[in-house]
Amino acid sequence: MAVTVFRGGRFLLPEGVRTGIALVVRDGRIEAVVPESEAPEGEAVDAGGQWVSPGFIDLHVHGGWGHDFLDGTVEAYLVPARRHALHGTTTMTPSLATASFADYERAVRAYRKALPLNKEGAQFAGIHFEGPFFSPAKAGAQDASLLKDPTPEHYLPLLEAFPETVRVSAAPELEGAMGLGEELKRRGIVAAIAHTDASCATCEEAFRHGYSLMTHFYCAMSTVAKRGYSRYAGAVEAGYLQDFDIEVIADGEHLPVDLLRLVYRIKGADRVVLCTDAIRATGLPDGEYIQGSLENGLKFVVENGVALRADRGGLAGSVATTDRLVRTMARAAGLPDAVRMMTENPARILGLSAKGRLAPGCDADIVLFDDDVRVSRVFLSGRELR
Repeated sequence: MAVTVFRGGRFLLPEGVRTGIALVVRDGRIEAVVPESEAPEGEAVDAGGQWVSPGFIDLHVHGGWGHDFLDGTVEAYLVPARRHALHGTTTMTPSLATASFADYERAVRAYRKALPLNKEGAQFAGIHFEGPFFSPAKAGAQDASLLKDPTPEHYLPLLEAFPETVRVSAAPELEGAMGLGEELKRRGIVAAIAHTDASCATCEEAFRHGYSLMTHFYCAMSTVAKRGYSRYAGAVEAGYLQDFDIEVIADGEHLPVDLLRLVYRIKGADRVVLCTDAIRATGLPDGEYIQGSLENGLKFVVENGVALRADRGGLAGSVATTDRLVRTMARAAGLPDAVRMMTENPARILGLSAKGRLAPGCDADIVLFDDDVRVSRVFLSGRELR
């Protein structure tokens, strides 16, 4: 079996930054980490002093380059997977916004067809349903006409029909939400809080019922509110007070750097995960687009590189790529911890034990980039994407 040896870089290992070492890759996996002087013979990859990182893992992404996964075509999966990979994403969970059951069926059928064909793009790690179980008060860019309560008659058909599901985002204050959390935990599916107007107490109760992650923290999410003379904590405060993992869109638009610093200072590097929430317009110029499927989606607009709802009343997903997230988060947390939030943490959340780390036994998903997080080379299971 061919051996590839990565050397000459600043390696972002689980235990910290290391130089003067070599990463030995055999048959698509990392075999060993050794002093450079002890590296075996093999095909050499000279990093030239660049950073050598695990591949980025995006656990919330809707598409890009003119495609949304809800389009329900194989191309709608393969094109974004390929293009996001060139920015360092080596694993992703395609995310489906609120839609009809028929649109979900079409999208998941396309996912199943795309899986064996996806040889040149970020690997798929399962489906994330971002909806339809959301608060109408916090629908944001979701289609409010299709929202439902997470009662068994609504969520069980979804879970039975689509065993590829690895994550469901829902508002915990809705009827049936606590039961949904318990059912998701029983099935090994990540239960996330999202698009919610819940109180802090309700979110803390949801944590006890299986919810472990907060979807795009701060965005479409309740915070301190005044009722009468008193103030009441919301979902944001629950995210800080309870042991939730916190997902942030670290593009500098959804959350400015000072809020990213606050998230990092309170939650620490272990509990923060970065996501793109990238939509159809990612990689494309300013203009008008459709969010969701081309047939049934909602109009939105991109102006000055920012995606907005058609009424310009709020953001509508992002047009970010994972390298941009790491670049921005590094300003708040430093590069090693920013990379951790884009690699090791999402791997842990999704239960991907062979992903997210440069360590023996892990998949050789490797990204090389410079000090500005400009990606130069990407390797999937040891094979370079070109």
